Amino acid sequence: MPDILRTVSELRAFTAARRGQGRRIALVPTMGALHDGHMELVRRGHEMADDVIATIFVNPAQFGPHEDFSAYPRTWDADIERLAAHNAAAVYYPDVATMYPPGFSTAVTLAGIAEPLEGEHRPGHFTGVATVVAKLLLQSLPDVALFGEKDWQQLQVITRMATDLDLPVQIVGVPTVRDQNGLALSSRNAYLSPAQYKIALSLNTTLRLMGEKFRYGLSAPTAENWGRDQLLTLGFDSVDYIALRDAVTLSRPGRGPVRALVAARLGAARLIDNMAV
Repeated sequence: MPDILRTVSELRAFTAARRGQGRRIALVPTMGALHDGHMELVRRGHEMADDVIATIFVNPAQFGPHEDFSAYPRTWDADIERLAAHNAAAVYYPDVATMYPPGFSTAVTLAGIAEPLEGEHRPGHFTGVATVVAKLLLQSLPDVALFGEKDWQQLQVITRMATDLDLPVQIVGVPTVRDQNGLALSSRNAYLSPAQYKIALSLNTTLRLMGEKFRYGLSAPTAENWGRDQLLTLGFDSVDYIALRDAVTLSRPGRGPVRALVAARLGAARLIDNMAV
């Protein structure tokens, strides 16, 4: 079973002991409700380091006032069983008071890359993400930290933040893990009814077709309008955005690699996905 670490001092003592043995450490930050996508992060962590530490912390700072913080699935026993089966060395499981003690008044805010898409639809979200990830990286000082590419904009935000703050950690993106029908794995997929699940399967297909239309000459705004109309026609309740953006800066497409990104709502689930164009 992995060691369960509840405080910063316990985490630092654990990592110091492992470093003292000359071992490399990989960190896998999560909010729990673990699925095969998280386990792929752990597996890749084992390829890059000697010990993998997973964190489980449902971060209130990245949820908006009307989002699903209280309803977010919490599956501690199942999570620990999964991490034990994948040979995680430790689980860092701080409470809110440990991460945000009384008087806490610091925030990490990024301009530019954090402003469009998720930044427009979830104000303050990336400030909450960047702040908690910066704390986790400074608390553990791993050699490498792994994040899923499903949250593409988040990955770019974290990479930019670590670079700008000279954090001594390698940020690694791991390709999205999908189920047998192509739906990107997400803890929020549990909110979908069987009928909604069938509709959700069209998400990545629509992204792919939108990217193809852009690649073959359709303008980005025209391709995006087609994608939005397609999702609504197929049964999504609403579309926060479906966009073609520079893969690194999240600005409008230029000469660099392009990424197609989407966030759409279906019942209680807000689903996101992305893919290279």
